[in-house]
Amino acid sequence: MAHQPWPSEWLRGLLTLAVLRVLGDGPTYGYAIATTLEQHGFGAIKGGTLYPLLSRLEAAGHVTTEWCQGESGPGRKYFQLTAAGSAELDQQRTLWREFATHTTTFISEGE
Repeated sequence: MAHQPWPSEWLRGLLTLAVLRVLGDGPTYGYAIATTLEQHGFGAIKGGTLYPLLSRLEAAGHVTTEWCQGESGPGRKYFQLTAAGSAELDQQRTLWREFATHTTTFISEGE
């Protein structure tokens, strides 16, 4: 999906929610998370941004990790939502919807 370069401050504000959303589909590894986000129009997410975020999610108890042997290469670190992570995703989705509604309404006023 083609995308325009979104302002970095916008992406910083919602990247955690977007990563939780990807992990809501099931366990996966970092490169696949970045690829999914890029395919959905978020642009290229660099490892230097993604992996510290995943570490913070792990420290917060929202994800667990497991190393799995690759089929034809090195092992991969898989990330999976915990019950707390699923609850966080649900809560953040609800808050995002409310925030997006308020923001869209405010910005659209006076057009």
